[in-house]
Amino acid sequence: MRSLLEPRLADLSASEPGLVVDVRDERRALLFDLGELGMQPPRVLLRVSHVFVTHTHMDHFAGFDHLLAVGLGRMQRLVLWGGPDFVAQVEHKLRAYTWNVVHRYEMALAIEVHEVTPQGLMRSARFDSSSAFARSDEKSAQADTDVLHDEATFRVRGRFVDHEMPVLAFAIEEKARVRLAADRLAAMRLTTGAWIRDLKHAVLTGMPADTMIALRWRDRDGEHQAQRSVAELSPLVLDVVAGRRIGYVTDLRYTEANIDQLAQLLADADLLYIESVFLDEDRAHALRKNHLTARQAGDIARRLRVKSLVPFHFSPRYEGRTAELVAEALETWGGPPSFIDAD
Repeated sequence: MRSLLEPRLADLSASEPGLVVDVRDERRALLFDLGELGMQPPRVLLRVSHVFVTHTHMDHFAGFDHLLAVGLGRMQRLVLWGGPDFVAQVEHKLRAYTWNVVHRYEMALAIEVHEVTPQGLMRSARFDSSSAFARSDEKSAQADTDVLHDEATFRVRGRFVDHEMPVLAFAIEEKARVRLAADRLAAMRLTTGAWIRDLKHAVLTGMPADTMIALRWRDRDGEHQAQRSVAELSPLVLDVVAGRRIGYVTDLRYTEANIDQLAQLLADADLLYIESVFLDEDRAHALRKNHLTARQAGDIARRLRVKSLVPFHFSPRYEGRTAELVAEALETWGGPPSFIDAD
């Protein structure tokens, strides 16, 4: 079934961190981590509306400069989320450049930056190209949930795990999905068209039942037009089902405290992207680096009962051997058990 959110690794080799999530039917995308972005064409980066950064180690944040260079003069708004001190870190990056002409660009870029701490304190600030990216609109609040971003059709939640520093793990949650009932569509003598997209959007965003949908379709008798309300159309042609939950987890120690945080965020997730940096034969090295082995990643996926698993963020020491990392993670996962067990 077609999903609202379509994720893919930013690096097809799965070595570099990063996830691109297309928001279908909206011509935009979300980014998780700002690592190596050179392999992403500008047309993809220019669709990015929100970026969620796990932490600001170089391989997760150096791509900010590339995204900024692509977006200047062509992007109107960019929203960034990160952990402690993230607002200041973005400000320092912006201050590293000279902005004596950017205010003349026809399209101004507003960057909204939000940070959250393990204690739940949230801060935000705005940086606008029309004022040479001077910091403004500073706000702070105390969060009472782990929801970072919330829209009509999806939300993004985040919880901290330990990497000898706080790192955000993310859950991307579709609120619902709609399925086309082909038999009922045929019974109404309708064919598919752009109106299906409009109807899906109206249902998912909770538009009033009397909202009118313009139907345009073509069949063997020619072209047709009509108008029907959401209330009339939705029960006849759509089934609403639960949305998918996607996890993005990278840079963490293999500890019970971290697994507990992930269980609260991602238990029974539909799809989990999780770092599998080292083979388990190099577990001592993984411990020194505060990373997971592929076997540990698979064990976490098994304990969380995830339905599908994608290992990534492989160490360059395994160049030419990444299939071993994938096999170790998937073999340990082995599909979800009936409960989250404990060691």
